[in-house]
Amino acid sequence: MSAPTEIRLRKAEKILEIAFADGARFALPAEYLRVESPSAEVQGHGPGQKVIVAGRRHVGIIGLEPVGHYALRISFDDLHDTGIFTWEYLRRLGEEQESRWAEYLAALASRGLSREPARRAGGV
Repeated sequence: MSAPTEIRLRKAEKILEIAFADGARFALPAEYLRVESPSAEVQGHGPGQKVIVAGRRHVGIIGLEPVGHYALRISFDDLHDTGIFTWEYLRRLGEEQESRWAEYLAALASRGLSREPARRAGGV
């Protein structure tokens, strides 16, 4: 898989835009990228171990770092930064965004979880 032709972070909108040479373009929300992080923390260490990450509706991206010529490390403002997003994985996330997002929302609902961050005791 060749590198994207364009990567643009729209921080205020919390969107990562990525374009490929064949004309494919995707606008990937930070929340979506965070809950689909390729890190072991989210994906687990084997099949069937994926963790459903709740409470990330407002997560943003604070940094992007190239990893060689094959990937991007995304740093989120919840301090998660261990996932290496290969070009292939980013493209797959774009192509499968609708179905993956629907599965995520269904998984949250089935577990009684929310996209909203948990409130701290004392209303802080």
